[in-house]
Amino acid sequence: MAESNNIGKPILWIVVPCYNEEAVLPVTAPLFEAEVKELVAAGKVSDKSRVLFVNDGSKDKTWEIIEGLARENPVFIGISQSRNRGHQNAVLAGLMEAREVCDVTISIDCDGQDDISAMGKMIDEYLNGAEVVYGVRNKRDTDTFFKRFTAQTFYKLLNSMGAEVVYDHADYRLISSRVLEELTGYEEVNIFLRGLIPLVGFKSATVAYERKERMAGYSHYPLKNMINLALNGITSMSVKPISIIMSIGFITCILGFIGIIWAIIGAVVGNTIAGWASTICLILFIGGVQLLSLGVIGEYVGKTYLESKHRPRYIISNKTWEPYERKYKG
Repeated sequence: MAESNNIGKPILWIVVPCYNEEAVLPVTAPLFEAEVKELVAAGKVSDKSRVLFVNDGSKDKTWEIIEGLARENPVFIGISQSRNRGHQNAVLAGLMEAREVCDVTISIDCDGQDDISAMGKMIDEYLNGAEVVYGVRNKRDTDTFFKRFTAQTFYKLLNSMGAEVVYDHADYRLISSRVLEELTGYEEVNIFLRGLIPLVGFKSATVAYERKERMAGYSHYPLKNMINLALNGITSMSVKPISIIMSIGFITCILGFIGIIWAIIGAVVGNTIAGWASTICLILFIGGVQLLSLGVIGEYVGKTYLESKHRPRYIISNKTWEPYERKYKG
């Protein structure tokens, strides 16, 4: 537990991953600052609380903006990854950077869609004994039908495949330093925090909030990225697809065995009719099942290959509060 300047007041670090956010960062940064000041004034957190921006290898002026914010206001600090490593790795980098110097972290995207004012309720749940507090959307009125349908399908699919996730929860969550210490024992290269955090356990709570429209810029999470996230979540957290393949293979074998018996009986009684349609259908069906099975197995083999290399999950190249020191962690 980090030392607080006042007994009973935890030090909070708000972890904000940023990738090409030069348009929205100047808009939302003052909102994060105002929330920290409000929590300090309410006596809920220490005045040593900070907002940590994590630059995920942005190609625009995001890092320059972060450096400027840090120079002008001590509440803002920042780290920059050596290259783009993805949203989940950026969040992890910020959490691991914060765990030794704070009591509690709250991760949130910098686009302003997640209700920043919900942090107060999260801190209340923490003070009441919760070690993890999940921010959960209470409705999706701002989403299109397609976005709402795909998001709901995403969570249902993950849960059905064995990946334990909180419904309608993304990466807006509070995590205590105690949980973060235990999280360091999970050394997967293929990171899916929405599934990892529930695995750590400890007492948890949820806080409902209303998600808003993005304040500026554009989303960096199109449908393609959502699909990749779902696939990574399933294959990182569950082997159920392998079991499904085995079941499909077993059923296909039974159907094939029945087909062989049917073909033999037909040949014996002389009731055979030459037809290409049935042959083509069988070939396409069996071939499709085989290719799909190989693809799923290949996904697991590929992830095993990446895990075996033990490559760093993130590399921090710059820090605003240590401008001349370079640390490589992961």
